[in-house]
Amino acid sequence: MTLGIAEWFRGRRVFLTGHTGFKGAWLAAWLRDAGAEVTGYALPPEVGRPSLFASAGVAEGIRSVLADVRDADALRATIDASGPEIVFHLAAQSLVRRSYAEPVDTFSTNVVGTAQLLHAVRKQATVRAVVIVTSDKCYENRGVERGYVESDPMGGSDPYSASKGCQELVTASFRRSFLAGAGIPVATARAGNVVGGGDWSEDRLMVDLMTAAGAGRVAP
Repeated sequence: MTLGIAEWFRGRRVFLTGHTGFKGAWLAAWLRDAGAEVTGYALPPEVGRPSLFASAGVAEGIRSVLADVRDADALRATIDASGPEIVFHLAAQSLVRRSYAEPVDTFSTNVVGTAQLLHAVRKQATVRAVVIVTSDKCYENRGVERGYVESDPMGGSDPYSASKGCQELVTASFRRSFLAGAGIPVATARAGNVVGGGDWSEDRLMVDLMTAAGAGRVAP
């Protein structure tokens, strides 16, 4: 009998970075409800902003560790303690405009954080597969009319997009240098924007539209 995707995750040990963010919180809740043993690792939700992680009670039924993905010791200790079979990496600085204000932090989180995660994974014998979530902004913007494809070169002029291109290169390097030889498949998911409940991040089109509509004003 062929298992459905939810049934396949039942009882699996899953390590998920970025579980306090928008996409990460939804994934953590879905994995938890599918019966996976989830360990989440991420910074706390931003103070002063509503949080899907908090409002939806995502921490209930999972192991939630609040720490920085750039903290090599804490990251390695958490991975070792959880003994994951599947690793999802979503922790990131994910806002384009913020990347202009905080470029070094953006590169540090998105690039060094990914390298730290992959370095810890290659030393964990239980891991069977890794998924690194990057962005559709990882491609060099050449102004082509067609959509970009996986064989197009990495690039990006703004710090966020460039950091996501770097993230792809870091992942490819670890895959070829270490993980493929260890029999650990690694995939990247170049995700686009997602519209859904609980996304209260700044500079979100639907969020700005609904907020403006509720306040009886024109969206900026």
